Amino acid sequence: MSGRPVRSSSLLSSFRYAFEGFRHVLRTQRNPRIHLVVSTVVAAAGLVLHLSPIEWAVITLTIGFVIVTETVNTVVEVAVDLVVDEYHVLAKLAKDIAAAAVLIAALTSVMVGMLVFIPHLVSLWK
Repeated sequence: MSGRPVRSSSLLSSFRYAFEGFRHVLRTQRNPRIHLVVSTVVAAAGLVLHLSPIEWAVITLTIGFVIVTETVNTVVEVAVDLVVDEYHVLAKLAKDIAAAAVLIAALTSVMVGMLVFIPHLVSLWK
């Protein structure tokens, strides 16, 4: 294999490769599948509670934030595994920090969800 990066031949190919990457993440990683299920439940709750367009925007961005961090975490794991054959403290640190980014995103999403959904839920009980 040469040292030159592989470039896709078309825009359609670029999208196909991106979807292949996302399918790989979903097929091989448990946590992104969990986040996708939770995101579906959140979206269903949003439909039932009739979120405003701004609330949908916030929820959509938050879901995207979590999915992106999960995807980047997988990139870090794959890249580290590619270059490190045995345990190395810096490899572990890179993976741990990438996982911490996902944790921060997930905790942030819970906080955002509470800020968006609690007022709707409280209004149901009034």
